[in-house]
Amino acid sequence: MLAAAEPNLVDRILLLSYPLHPPQRPSELRTGHFPDLKTPALFVHGARDRFASIAELTEALELIPARTELLSITSTGHELLTKKNRDELPKKIVEAFRSFAYETPI
Repeated sequence: MLAAAEPNLVDRILLLSYPLHPPQRPSELRTGHFPDLKTPALFVHGARDRFASIAELTEALELIPARTELLSITSTGHELLTKKNRDELPKKIVEAFRSFAYETPI
């Protein structure tokens, strides 16, 4: 929300497990600020996240006028990091954000 209110605050945003809505309450969307977001944003989201499905998040990202990208992490929920992926996931996220940041003009 702060980046939407102050668009020159940061050049890029990395959002991990954005809680689009409370679990089992998809009508209570937390997207009111999305149309004001002018900062490019990379969303990293678990494919089994109860705070939003990948389809719900994909649809919500269309509200953002800035460039967005979604990195879906299979076999995870809202927690993202698990015992099985803790060695490779942080590297994967850093690489994805670097790629996103360098492909997005300021």
